Amino acid sequence: MKKIINLLIVIACYIPVVAQDQDSSWFVNNYYKIERLIPMRDGVKLFTAIYIPKDKQEQHPILMTRTPYSCAPYGESNFAPVWRRYQMAYIKENYILVLQDVRGRYMSEGEFVDVRPFNPNKKTSRDIDEASDTYDAIDWMVKNIPGNNGKVGVLGTSYPGFYATEAALSGHPALKAVSPQAPVTDWFMGDDFHHKGAFFAMDGFSFYSTFGKPHPKPTMSYGTGFTTPIKDNYKFYLQAGAVKNLDRMIGDSIKFWHELNKHPNYDAWWQARNARVGLYNVKPAMLWVGGLFDAEDCYGAWNAYKACEKQSPQTKSSIVMGPWYHGEWGSQDGNFLGNIRFGSNTAAYYQQNIEIPFFNYYLKNKGDVAQIAEANIFITGENNWKKFDQWPPKNVTTKMLFLSTNNKASFNAENPAMTNQKQETLGDKIKSLGDKITSVFNADKPTPEYDEYISDPSHPVPYTADVHERRTREYMTDDQRFASRRPDVLNFKTEVLQTDVTLAGPVIADLIVSISTTDADFVVKVIDEFPDDFIYSANMEGNGKEFPMGGYQMLVRGEIMRGKFRNSFEKPEPFTPGKITEVKWELPDVAHTFKKGHRMVIQIQSSWFPLSDRNPQKFIDIYQANDSDFQKASIRIYHDGTNVSKIILPVLNQ
Repeated sequence: MKKIINLLIVIACYIPVVAQDQDSSWFVNNYYKIERLIPMRDGVKLFTAIYIPKDKQEQHPILMTRTPYSCAPYGESNFAPVWRRYQMAYIKENYILVLQDVRGRYMSEGEFVDVRPFNPNKKTSRDIDEASDTYDAIDWMVKNIPGNNGKVGVLGTSYPGFYATEAALSGHPALKAVSPQAPVTDWFMGDDFHHKGAFFAMDGFSFYSTFGKPHPKPTMSYGTGFTTPIKDNYKFYLQAGAVKNLDRMIGDSIKFWHELNKHPNYDAWWQARNARVGLYNVKPAMLWVGGLFDAEDCYGAWNAYKACEKQSPQTKSSIVMGPWYHGEWGSQDGNFLGNIRFGSNTAAYYQQNIEIPFFNYYLKNKGDVAQIAEANIFITGENNWKKFDQWPPKNVTTKMLFLSTNNKASFNAENPAMTNQKQETLGDKIKSLGDKITSVFNADKPTPEYDEYISDPSHPVPYTADVHERRTREYMTDDQRFASRRPDVLNFKTEVLQTDVTLAGPVIADLIVSISTTDADFVVKVIDEFPDDFIYSANMEGNGKEFPMGGYQMLVRGEIMRGKFRNSFEKPEPFTPGKITEVKWELPDVAHTFKKGHRMVIQIQSSWFPLSDRNPQKFIDIYQANDSDFQKASIRIYHDGTNVSKIILPVLNQ
């Protein structure tokens, strides 16, 4: 029996290898590759790899990706291993595949500019941006690539997603369909390197130490970046101290790292790098794609889609959101993330039912897009795809989850601190009026109710329980019980839910706080606490680790807010120590069902390390802070009849 099982395993492993070998042979035998330096309007030439089908029975569409990450392998005899990815479906459809190194990266000429601002007023050949580079590339391709049908699509994930957004602004008539996927959209408000003004130093430092190296001339390699001597990232960044100490480690040559250090607020420099500013009069059909648990770019797809809907309402624009980490929709899986299981191969569903039909329809006039709704959203918890005719859905009701004493949270319409009131009789009302008159006469003031913790920058709250060298992608669904056990994390729980509760849209944190210093960060986490006896069914594919799921506190959504930006991201303001103050901000959209028998948990803390840099808890330019500037702060979260802290939830009416 054991021999039979081993034989079956060998056969199972052998089948995909054989399929890959067959696909790779088919690709090489049925395609040829050319490499060209395509001239831009200002004379700069961009290196472009072009894979062309040998089939001449029909004309073929062009599918393009523009990237700062290299269109390697270089050399016309070296083929990209497309057969290892779902993009092989495009090869079997005889698409012309194009990969281009963007201006100033790898083998392309010119100067690279990070998230180059869109220029709506281009007047001369010297006025260039990523939209004009895309226009020029498309114009050359439709005129020079043999056998093309004059229709072009563009897609890209992450930074290439930014270039896909900019491509949509090019206005070239041959561009029919664009899919920005997890697109870099706003690096100050929510993507990659800042969240609500808080600097995500760990991601920025690990990325830019390599990516940000100078490009004096075309090259096939940038080499390696900074190697951290300590493999525990919590320990490394804590010992590194203030952000300015990282400056010395990364060196003087990393231009963008030092540029962002000079712009601590959401000034004109950052606002110009908001990719939403150009999303007007968009011509091609748009398919925005993102992951509910995308650690890098959870913000971009949601908010670029919303901007396109508002600013270019005539555009055919759809959004897809699945239960994915960064780019997982392009993988061969999608059944789980970390310890959380989704019950199906969500990536394959997306590829076969949404993306490939989208491009086939607009570029090949093949099939239809009737099955692609305005919003195609996977609802975690209940683990189902749902289609909506808008996002957020029409049938959403805003409900308040009030924070209360004794670590409780409640949907009661009244402030939960007052829910024990009984029906007043006439005598009660007369007595109450008398008490109020006496209270005013005696200048008596009620004592505010609050929970309090000490935020200590020398002992910040970790973002995950484990020790890692690199930031994990699984933290987006990690068990939060490790944090709930810390004295500097507040926990507010609902009673056990008696019915399913589905959230569909952005979550608003509305905290009433006071602090003992002049600045602080606030982190709010929305958590699904599983029943103590919860187990997944045996047929649901997981990560193979069989983590005990009873009582699991799944992170559904978390977001940080740098307190000094509570009133304006352009003009930060200090807190007045001890003064009761509102801090209100939006968390990225949620699509999750809290099942009957579960609880909702809200966690509040003031550090999320080393995911975000530490706030010195002093009103200061944090990029210029010294190690000596960091200080403890006493944080109070209020929840009484006057000062009501709450979480505003988008509840889907089922």
